[in-house]
Amino acid sequence: MIYLRVLRTAVRAIGRNKLRSALTLLGIIIGVMAVISVVGISMGVREMIESQVSSLGSNVLMIFPGSTSSGGVRAGWGSSSTLTEDDVKAVIKECPAVAAITPTVRTSAQVVAGNNNWSTSIQGTSPDYEIVRNWPAEMGSYFTDQDVRSANKVCLLGRTVADQLFADQNPVGATIRVKNLPFVVIGVLSKKGAGLGGNQDQDDIIVAPYTTVLKKLMGATYLSMVMASAVSAEKMQEAQDQITTLLRVRHKIGPESPDDFTVRNQAEISDVLQSSSQQMRILLMCVAAVSLIVGGIGIMNIMLVSVTERTREIGIRMAIGAKGRHILLQFLSEALGLSALGGLVGIGLGLAVSRVLSATFGWNTVVPPWAVGMAFAVSGTVGIFFGFYPAWKASRLDPIEALRYE
Repeated sequence: MIYLRVLRTAVRAIGRNKLRSALTLLGIIIGVMAVISVVGISMGVREMIESQVSSLGSNVLMIFPGSTSSGGVRAGWGSSSTLTEDDVKAVIKECPAVAAITPTVRTSAQVVAGNNNWSTSIQGTSPDYEIVRNWPAEMGSYFTDQDVRSANKVCLLGRTVADQLFADQNPVGATIRVKNLPFVVIGVLSKKGAGLGGNQDQDDIIVAPYTTVLKKLMGATYLSMVMASAVSAEKMQEAQDQITTLLRVRHKIGPESPDDFTVRNQAEISDVLQSSSQQMRILLMCVAAVSLIVGGIGIMNIMLVSVTERTREIGIRMAIGAKGRHILLQFLSEALGLSALGGLVGIGLGLAVSRVLSATFGWNTVVPPWAVGMAFAVSGTVGIFFGFYPAWKASRLDPIEALRYE
């Protein structure tokens, strides 16, 4: 009963100065709201990255030309044309951990179909692209090895391109013009969605035999990139090592010389993206932490003022039998009540902000239950930590001196 009365007294004390209590809550509210929002956005970004990396295909390895060194100057990916068709054939023949491999070249062009036109990306690949990217045809079928050898003008449309050029029609069998060359549409790719980074539509693409793209659209002889698929997730590192060893031998690279190519796997790509998002998450969490500290200092300040204002009241309570622990509990309850109320309001606003961001920017936000519990626990901890000193100071007042205080 004693402790219940103490809690009631604490609640009345908070309600006695509503404006002051509300202003004190702001720091806690902003901090908790920031924590909930940051966790929601970061969890959503993590899921988005995992989804986008998995959309690359099954156990994908990417081999880029470049990373050469000349005169002490190193160049990046794509800075040299060191990958050839013979390299591709050698990898699939001599690397047992590699299940499939496809050369890749890329260009862009304005595509015309009847009265419609659309500017899009043209991807030159081989039939194994379907396996490596785990990207089957929704309509029609992929081109064949014979189409690659003969550089036939056939293609598959991404879902976005198909919608833009043919609306609700079935484009299979239709003819489109790419750089004034006629291509027969033999299939439509299944929908993939956003690519890495979330700012690229993977379905805005046309896939054709890489020989056709090289010879008839680009007039080039080099490969932009090679994509391979390991036989299993456990074999990805082994496949990467086998490819690296083979290409170093084929390119006659000495033991002390750097590679003239770069091999990356899905895990590395995911790590890079996760690292970038983590840095932003840490920055935002620091802002949230500062807000919570400011809120805590506000609570300490207002509690110290309250102790000073209520010195005589404390003296009276002690004179009629209140113990130091009762005074300590009363003021701790007030601090905890303020921070808990701020935590609840902050959680509500944080969830609302997450929903608004999802609706406004299309961001995927996920707020797990543990984040809500953590935010509430942190707000309570801040209240206890910063409220303890004023409560302790109140409990240590001398009753006689407190009664004399004016």
